Amino acid sequence: MAMTDEQIERYSRHIILKEVGAKGQKKLLNASVLIIGAGGLGAPAALYLAAAGVGHIGIVDADEVDLSNLQRQVIHTTADIGKAKVKSAKESMEAINPDVKVSAYRMFVDASNIRELIREYDFIIDGTDNFPAKFLINDACVLEKKPFSHAGIIRFQGQLMTYVPGEGPCYRCVFKNPPPKDAVPTCKQAGVIGAMAGTIGTLQAMEAIKYIIGKGDLLTGKLLTYDALKMDFRKITLKRDCKCAVCGEKPTILEPIDYEQEVCEETMGRFATRDEQK
Repeated sequence: MAMTDEQIERYSRHIILKEVGAKGQKKLLNASVLIIGAGGLGAPAALYLAAAGVGHIGIVDADEVDLSNLQRQVIHTTADIGKAKVKSAKESMEAINPDVKVSAYRMFVDASNIRELIREYDFIIDGTDNFPAKFLINDACVLEKKPFSHAGIIRFQGQLMTYVPGEGPCYRCVFKNPPPKDAVPTCKQAGVIGAMAGTIGTLQAMEAIKYIIGKGDLLTGKLLTYDALKMDFRKITLKRDCKCAVCGEKPTILEPIDYEQEVCEETMGRFATRDEQK
């Protein structure tokens, strides 16, 4: 279907790029992305994906907006305090771009519903704030053969990686199991600079866009880390673990797992990879 004159004007800065063009913009308009978590990471990712014209965006979160969220969760405003995060996020995305269909899921994601939830989407963004959810999302995406972006932030540091089926390691290849309870401080305990959420969440949106249009190098087999105080980006090469419990040659995880341990806030996946921990 041809784009309307309004769409051509709206996306003109995309269309002029040889890497995007009208063909790439149509891919975005026909694509779907699911964002799990409408917090620090999910907020900027959602805003930029909506602005980019991704045709269908799902947003999942069971929480409500509170005052402490507003320092970093830029999709919400002071007037949204007490409102469901998915409702606030949906309103903000639709205000930016009426082209976008937004599906809001006010729910907890768990092993019983995640596979069905992610199945209809082309790309998944992990914007969650706890280790059990991160392993749940990873395992479900591997099992359903869905690409996804993982990220985590704390203090002045952030990290992200991208999983594409058949093209590199999954999250569990790098971080075998959730850490022991209380082994890693939460952002509530340790703090996080608000702009870190914007930096890393926006990079997640960029990974989704590149995947959809089929241009550029994704962070498959790479862990990108960012230290804001030193203004230092590092890219660490990651290797697939042939003994990985979910994507290895003889997988033992055949269904997603609900881990009971909880670590809240936009916590890091762990800043040291398994190789660095040896």
